[in-house]
Amino acid sequence: MNGAEALLRTLVDGGVEVLFTNPGTTELHLVGALESVPELRGVLALFEGVVTGAADGYARIAGRPAATLLHLGPGLAYGLTNLHNSRRANSPVVNIVGDHATFHTAFDPPLNSDIAALGGWLRGPVRRPEDAAGAGPDGAATLAAVLEPPGQVATVIMPADVSWSDGGTAAPPMPPRATPTVSPEVLARIAEVLRAGESTALIIGGTALRESGLMAAGRIAASTGARVFQELYSNRVERGAGLPMFPRLGFYPDQVLDQLHGIRHVIVAGTKAPVSFFAYSDQPSLLVPEGAQTHVLAEVGQDAVAALDRLADLVAPDTSAPVTEPRRPALPKGNLTLQNWTDVVAALLPERAIVIDESVSSGTALAAATAGAPRHDVLMQTGGAMGDGLPLAVGAAVAAPDRPVLALVADGCVMYTVTALWTQVREQLNITNVVLNNRAYAILRQEWKYFSDRPGHTNPDENPLFDLASPQIDFVGLANAFGMPASRVTTAEQLADQLSRALAHDGPHLIEAVIPAAA
Repeated sequence: MNGAEALLRTLVDGGVEVLFTNPGTTELHLVGALESVPELRGVLALFEGVVTGAADGYARIAGRPAATLLHLGPGLAYGLTNLHNSRRANSPVVNIVGDHATFHTAFDPPLNSDIAALGGWLRGPVRRPEDAAGAGPDGAATLAAVLEPPGQVATVIMPADVSWSDGGTAAPPMPPRATPTVSPEVLARIAEVLRAGESTALIIGGTALRESGLMAAGRIAASTGARVFQELYSNRVERGAGLPMFPRLGFYPDQVLDQLHGIRHVIVAGTKAPVSFFAYSDQPSLLVPEGAQTHVLAEVGQDAVAALDRLADLVAPDTSAPVTEPRRPALPKGNLTLQNWTDVVAALLPERAIVIDESVSSGTALAAATAGAPRHDVLMQTGGAMGDGLPLAVGAAVAAPDRPVLALVADGCVMYTVTALWTQVREQLNITNVVLNNRAYAILRQEWKYFSDRPGHTNPDENPLFDLASPQIDFVGLANAFGMPASRVTTAEQLADQLSRALAHDGPHLIEAVIPAAA
């Protein structure tokens, strides 16, 4: 067994089933090893940002690690944007990065770079086996590392001669550390805060946004009067009829401060105290109201769901969680607006759908519209790096081929990773892509209003750097170029018709929905 096969066999034995890749010459022995490890499915993408975003989407839905295979330092660098989102999502991802043969690096060939420094930027461990015998053990240690609660991105650098040399053996899986639990003392202290009756906000994130955590938070709110909020960006949220619905914290500081106005205690579970996404000259960075106390029920990486369950048993032993009743909006009519496109989605959303939300400024009405729709999961880009939506859809569809995936992606975001459409067609994934085309960087137009407090600044609608209308992007033509059926819609009736058709047929589709920019 050579080093390449030893590494891949080790990952498979540890539960890895999918390898997303855009390989190069230094990875050819790893590509060859796939033939000896048929349990590992290779999925090809044309750009590393699609590779890494797909691994993230897969991990979030499958609940187990995905692997990537990247070409030297430049390949890893191309993938870092969505690995940043993966890190913020706490997704377990194993990066395999090919490198020059150990004897070749001394000559500083053109593709030589400091791969370890790039991997270290992700804050997970970086390993580099020195020979084929080390490939299996390093693979097992890396896999255990990505499973460390709450999950992380880790990297194995594979020199070409380590991959092609004999002497490798598969290493047995290393059990990851168990998820830390919250102490009874912390639970008792938080229970006393809730029983005191002062105005309290409970902010939940991470795994607490699945059914069990939502139900426990709903019980706590019903019994104590605490107001529950969802963190701004979450890796996976279960939503729909039969579940409690809690509002997300706002994007801008003034929105969050309004939401938390009058709050005396902020309790966080599975997330951190809210901070401003960006800095503003007249707004605080920490968005806990002045004079309010922050209490940590469960750190990120602790078992927040169990903590909420136990807390609910203390403060709400005989209380049920209020849940959202099934409801759908009526199908609207007329030209598409920022409200009615979300009503169309809510009216037609299938059971068990996976919704990818990278709608940015165009999707502010989506959560309220879909609250009573059939149960579904929502994945978001968590680190603020645009271009994650289409790749997340790829990974989610690979992880759950029996579930419909609906990718709601803003036009500017699509262009970062548009080649994900090619992978969707190649793999015949069950994805309906809705491109929300307002022909602008509308979020920057909104931001401009926060920064342009001095006279002389142009109207944001007139700033050419925020305009995507010239030249006009033909998203239908782009999809067709990749072999994907596509259509363009401008009215609610057209969107309903095309969305119904796409959802009724397997395989990928694209709908370009022309909408106005947010005011």
